[in-house]
Amino acid sequence: MRFVDYWIGIPLCFLVTQWLRLFGRPRGSNKPERILFIELSEMGSTVLANPAVRKARQELDAEIFFLIFECNAESLRLLPSVPESHIVTIRDTSLPALAWDSLRFLLWVRRAHIDTVVDLELFSRYSGLLTGLSGARRRVGFHRFHSEGLYRGEMLTHRVNYNGHIHIAKNFICMVNALLAPAAEVPYSKTYVEDEEIRVPLLQVSEADRASMRSRVRDVYPSYEPNFHRIVLLNPNSSELLPQRRWPRDHFCALAGRILDEWEDVLVLITGSLDEREEAIEMQQAVNHPRCRSFAGMHRLIALPALYDIAAILITNDSGPAHFSAITAIRSLVLFGPETPRLYGSLGNTESITAGLACSPCVSAANQKNSACNDPVCMSMITPERVLASVRAELDKGSQGLRVLTRIAGASS
Repeated sequence: MRFVDYWIGIPLCFLVTQWLRLFGRPRGSNKPERILFIELSEMGSTVLANPAVRKARQELDAEIFFLIFECNAESLRLLPSVPESHIVTIRDTSLPALAWDSLRFLLWVRRAHIDTVVDLELFSRYSGLLTGLSGARRRVGFHRFHSEGLYRGEMLTHRVNYNGHIHIAKNFICMVNALLAPAAEVPYSKTYVEDEEIRVPLLQVSEADRASMRSRVRDVYPSYEPNFHRIVLLNPNSSELLPQRRWPRDHFCALAGRILDEWEDVLVLITGSLDEREEAIEMQQAVNHPRCRSFAGMHRLIALPALYDIAAILITNDSGPAHFSAITAIRSLVLFGPETPRLYGSLGNTESITAGLACSPCVSAANQKNSACNDPVCMSMITPERVLASVRAELDKGSQGLRVLTRIAGASS
């Protein structure tokens, strides 16, 4: 994807820029009425973009659409901010599929009378091309200004300054603020974004969904008792786009063993997709404890909130689950190395853990999330003992509450 984006994307961006200068004419209403958000490749970013999407709908009273890669579309359904009929997908399974679906999108965007496009991607030339060729009157996105190496043509009517020192969710809010600006600005957006603006709503999980998830837990651990067992979730996976984000598997196994030795009421579940099931089973075998079970591939992504709702704590790499957890009340411990929590921290009930090495973070929009690192010491330096201390603070708090309830029940009897 990066190879194609660079070698094909740069010349195409140059050519499309010339075409827009010669033939590009404003199309659509004078105010935003039908807004298309583009966020293709990062599932977790659908949660981070939720505050911006809600603000666009509420303050602009606009109809919202969303373009995303087909493999990531289910993440949009976790929060009902975009109607199902307004979710548009593109396949990234092969170059011919990508090309065909891109052409199909360019036909759709005109038939749908999209008048505003908000490109949430960080300097992706592919999304820039889709934005420029959309024909929309307003095209919002991050512009490089004086940054070198981030060329993607002149596709935008509203050029937003990307700020790597504030949270990405606030950067997304700035894009909507650009549409709200009373006059043109260079750069957009000269506004202050409050922390309250990037809160995400908590999803209400039904009792039926909880019961269904508990039944699936019993499929892997028949002795599971909801009134006794507390569930600790381990997510050892992260996107293949940046494998340096992964905490060493041995660390996960050591942490699981320590947790199981310390609390006899804890059930450890190793989460992941169906494709990650084999690795999860290998971890289960390495831990070699009856209360540590692989749960990878046991449910669809849409059921993830129900799992988080019945669990006590999530320990995860900096990946999609860290952001999905924000729509529930679960306590999440997120392990950071190549990225920084200042920019990509979860918006939920979370603690970000980092070794704070001088070389970290090493990936950013400036290098398009490429890292030369072949030994992510920033992750291995986070010890199981360090993470266990945060787990202990959460689980012991729950144990104290359980002991209080037990004493009350005993006194009543």
